[in-house]
Amino acid sequence: MITRVKKRYDLEVNEENAVHSKTFELDKNIVKVHGLLLESGRDDQLYYRGTCKIELNRAEIFPEGYACKLLMSGINVSPNERYYELGGLEPGNGKVQVTFKDNESATVSFESYRVSLYLDCEINEQL
Repeated sequence: MITRVKKRYDLEVNEENAVHSKTFELDKNIVKVHGLLLESGRDDQLYYRGTCKIELNRAEIFPEGYACKLLMSGINVSPNERYYELGGLEPGNGKVQVTFKDNESATVSFESYRVSLYLDCEINEQL
């Protein structure tokens, strides 16, 4: 049986103006990744200070320096329309690499924050 699930992966940002990198292992029963969304406990930090690079199966989805605010969604958007559409990418080796850079901002001073990557995944429950 094929179903859709949302998976969350967290990255802690505890140093300003630094690069934070983490590799996440997807569940073995994930057969496609349909969408992606970034969120934070401190959305202002992520919006004004964050850039990233995201890879799935060693394939670059978003290049280094991509503005995180372009992958965020507000509460005024329908929950069914919040994810950046990826078109059903196959997970391959099942690894998602996130390289996040906290950048200096005149708008918001640094405080430690969490960056959450949400993936809209298709799973095969028989695997």
